[in-house]
Amino acid sequence: MTEDVPRGPGARDDTPRNAGARNDVPRNAVTRAAKLARLPIGLAGRTAVGVGKRIGGRSAEIVAQEIQQRTADQIFRVLGELKGGAMKLGQALSIFEAALPPEIAGPYRATLTKLQESAPPLPAATVHRVLTEDMGPDWRSRFESFSDSPAAAASIGQVHKAVWHDGRTVAVKIQYPGAGRALLGDFNQLARLGRLFGMLMPGLEVKPLLDELRSRVAEELDYAMEAQAQRQFAEAYRDDPDFYVPDVVTGTEHVLVTEWMDGTPLSAVIRDGSKEDRDRAGILLVRFLFSGPARAGLLHADPHPGNFRLLADGRLGVIDFGAVDRLPDGLPPFFGRLLRLMHTDADVSAVEHELREHGFLRPGISVDLDALHAFLAPLAEPSAVDSFKFTREWMRDEAARVTDLSASGISRKFNVPPTYVLIHRVSTAGIGVLCQLECEGEFRAEVVRWVPGYV
Repeated sequence: MTEDVPRGPGARDDTPRNAGARNDVPRNAVTRAAKLARLPIGLAGRTAVGVGKRIGGRSAEIVAQEIQQRTADQIFRVLGELKGGAMKLGQALSIFEAALPPEIAGPYRATLTKLQESAPPLPAATVHRVLTEDMGPDWRSRFESFSDSPAAAASIGQVHKAVWHDGRTVAVKIQYPGAGRALLGDFNQLARLGRLFGMLMPGLEVKPLLDELRSRVAEELDYAMEAQAQRQFAEAYRDDPDFYVPDVVTGTEHVLVTEWMDGTPLSAVIRDGSKEDRDRAGILLVRFLFSGPARAGLLHADPHPGNFRLLADGRLGVIDFGAVDRLPDGLPPFFGRLLRLMHTDADVSAVEHELREHGFLRPGISVDLDALHAFLAPLAEPSAVDSFKFTREWMRDEAARVTDLSASGISRKFNVPPTYVLIHRVSTAGIGVLCQLECEGEFRAEVVRWVPGYV
């Protein structure tokens, strides 16, 4: 967990000095919709002002940069204030910034990265109310000490550092009141703002991203399910030389207490890490994601940088198990077979057959086989060679190539069966994080070791 969480550029504390316990996630649908509506309205206003400045003699490049920076600041403030689904979308978008052209990515990179680690926090009175309702009026007796200042704040909850009654330093994750209703309402409203995000991130299809996030909110709101998943991971990786998963201390419906974990957040490694640290973080991230189904029967399905820490002893620490895919039999062998076919330059018709067999191509849908092979290449290329380097430039090139393929309609012909949705999310989002790290390593060896069906 981070010791100090910045509020972000332009963020302000709108909490009245005498705010009572009801100051929680804004739940009124009209209020939340109005806040989200500020995003396109604000962009339009800044664009109009920019035109005026250009007429006044300022260069178009400088004015455009100012518009982009102010828009990024507003996105952080609005999505962060609302938390809920708005915040989750912001975190998801931050993973894909590596695919943006440099002239667009610059102003948004720092702002979106903040959404991986922080959000404007709730007041102490609200935090105390949740603890009282879930742990009883004597909740303080269970702690030697409890910090009212959050150490981290994210989409549906915030984390406080405390000392448990037995002397252990713990992280206390507290769910925002009203988070469930806020999540569902946000997804409906955000779907109407697809054009705005299309302007900010050309080529990004926001609707499928929103649909997938919406389908997982119920599980992420259930802290009892999260506690069980974290216990499974902690047991599976206990005393592992590469990974650390904090033990669960106790949990309720809205409060989860786990052992505290220090370390450098992956977002900081991305920003300031040495090549050695970035390479190690990258290979360990891949190893953890691929090995989870085999070792724990679970896939960690939320691989954004805020959920991982590089520890002082070189291990990768992992938190936040609200989104997992339960795979008691491990990863489906289909993925290993598909990668092997792509790597061996087999007849593309064999790839097509494998996709049809598992429902990725619906019956009666015809596809251009060359376009099909090109569309799948970004997922297969990193494990086709012994060592591969992920870069933002590679991801931008691949994103542009896939966008060019859209003219053939290949992306619209794909169907991701429900049982594979989270695996697909982890694959694409994981590649985004690896490109942010710009790491290099022997990723093929991890595929051979952990992905069934490849050999």
